[in-house]
Amino acid sequence: MSQLGKRYECANCGTVILCTKASPSNPICCDKEMEVQKPKKKPSSD
Repeated sequence: MSQLGKRYECANCGTVILCTKASPSNPICCDKEMEVQKPKKKPSSD
């Protein structure tokens, strides 16, 4: 199920999309389901 406001990334071509409408299935790119993009870590300001 796609989640509203989440970013999805294609493992093959690197395409990134932002989900603007929830649906019962994940987005598909390159004939495979796209994965939710993991948040990037920010550098610490020590």
